[in-house]
Amino acid sequence: MLNIQEIRELINLVDQSTIDEFTYETDGTTVSMKKSVNNSATAVSTETATTPRESAAPVKTADPGLHTDQSENDTPQVEPSSAKAAEGDKAIVSPMVGTFYAKPTPESDTYVKKGSKIEENTVVGIVEAMKLFNEIEAETSGEITELLVEDGELVEYGQPLFRVKTV
Repeated sequence: MLNIQEIRELINLVDQSTIDEFTYETDGTTVSMKKSVNNSATAVSTETATTPRESAAPVKTADPGLHTDQSENDTPQVEPSSAKAAEGDKAIVSPMVGTFYAKPTPESDTYVKKGSKIEENTVVGIVEAMKLFNEIEAETSGEITELLVEDGELVEYGQPLFRVKTV
């Protein structure tokens, strides 16, 4: 697998070149990049050969031309305390380090608020990492009972973002 520095170098090379699309495969991992209309590298996706394409869960982004694919197994799970678990509460956690955004644009309404009903594929926020905006899906059904981070707050890998009362 490529490390972050190697991916950054590839992005810069593609960005500075005249090519519109680039795919690199090594050791069962594929990295694909596509430029947007304004000729800046805006799409990066990675896949591993051990994860079939059908079971990959896309991590969507605020920019429709921008995406990364991430296996469901990559999402950290934080188990709530036993008292909260008895009530059916679960935590929605950050799958990466970055800046959390509660709404798609500064002028928009928030994705969810306390009391919002959610499904497994409901987008609850965005985490920006390295200029990539990754939509965070709930991955559980229920009702938001607690907002644990503020809009614009830095978050860590595995940090709880929301508390959900499961159905």
